[in-house]
Amino acid sequence: MTLHLLALETSSSLCGVALLSRTDDGAIDLKLLEHDAVSEHAERMLPMVDQLLGQAGITPSRLSAVAFGQGPGGFTGLRVACGVAQGMGFALEIPVIPVPSLQAAAAREHVSLSGSAPLQIVVQDARMGEIYLAAYQAGLESGRASWQEVQAPVLLDAAQLGDWLDFAANAWGLTYRSGARLQGDAIQAYPALADLAKGRSWLQIGAPLRSDATSVARLALQVWQEGGGIAPELAAPLYVRDKVAYTTMERELGAGGNPRAPEHFVSLERMQETHLDAITHIEASVQAFPWTRGNFADGLQAGYDAWVAMQSGQVVGFCMTMFAPDVAHLLVIAVSPNGQGRGVGAQLLRRCEQEAVRRGLAAVVLEVRPSNENAVRFYRHRGFELLATRKDYYPAEHGKREDACVMKKRLA
Repeated sequence: MTLHLLALETSSSLCGVALLSRTDDGAIDLKLLEHDAVSEHAERMLPMVDQLLGQAGITPSRLSAVAFGQGPGGFTGLRVACGVAQGMGFALEIPVIPVPSLQAAAAREHVSLSGSAPLQIVVQDARMGEIYLAAYQAGLESGRASWQEVQAPVLLDAAQLGDWLDFAANAWGLTYRSGARLQGDAIQAYPALADLAKGRSWLQIGAPLRSDATSVARLALQVWQEGGGIAPELAAPLYVRDKVAYTTMERELGAGGNPRAPEHFVSLERMQETHLDAITHIEASVQAFPWTRGNFADGLQAGYDAWVAMQSGQVVGFCMTMFAPDVAHLLVIAVSPNGQGRGVGAQLLRRCEQEAVRRGLAAVVLEVRPSNENAVRFYRHRGFELLATRKDYYPAEHGKREDACVMKKRLA
């Protein structure tokens, strides 16, 4: 039976629709329609889908999944692709596969997987002197190309990219042998970025590539082959710029995606005993019934997987996970009050998921208080579903008890 996968990409001015068809013997056929124009995605997307399916001679009912470029990118474009994908997913009762657009751009660059591939740093024009940035490491896993997210998508002032590159070189030990390639359409939008290779022997300048629908389709196929895909109602765009109009004072304070590099960059480190005082303080500041220092020390002693998020030399967040034979159990995760809303929690959660995948585990489970609506929303937005309810699991005020929502996320 032939697999038919539809892919949509509208994160930039390029509006693209691709149809990937794979036969039982593994042969792949890709068909593509594209239109490059600003502010026309909404009116062109559905007619392009109909046209492409008509050219292929298949009906929508034969589609197995629909993928979309998740972003980051323009607000309107991202909503169009996500909305169409959700609508088709609901109507056809098929899964939706979100694909990070910067990862799709990285996957367009030919990378040899036989040796040590350079780190792929993707920079996409975000207008207003800013860029979207993410970094991916290509490799081989079970005979297939794999892409490890090293830096989650962030918004950065284009003038600060040099500072970020120096931070990255220090944090990840980039050298001439294991270097990095800078690519993406921001190189074309800001020609001065190409000069950043001067004095950085480990940095190559790649092509000004953007994500396209065919690259989204190929990455989505790999997710599909690994049993991935989510319910349509869980699909959401990946917004990095949460606000477009900022005052001059807000920008001077770092708003609008202009962090003062490199002190605002967050890196993850293995939790050590020297971190215990800091994480105990954070835990006490965000939980009414916090873990104690002894609880964290016992977890380290038991060999639980634990990470801290570091910013300007300070611990701003942490997580601790227990790996069972069949599932990863996220025991605790927290971000300091002044570090919340900046993607630190998402970065920690992604590391937990990556470590679980590396161990061959199929899912992550956790417990959360139903009264903690922000946390429940955070987990749902990242693909967790309610699995069960544990009665009287948590201590509550006045000697009472509170139920726990048991949530689960299946991993690709």
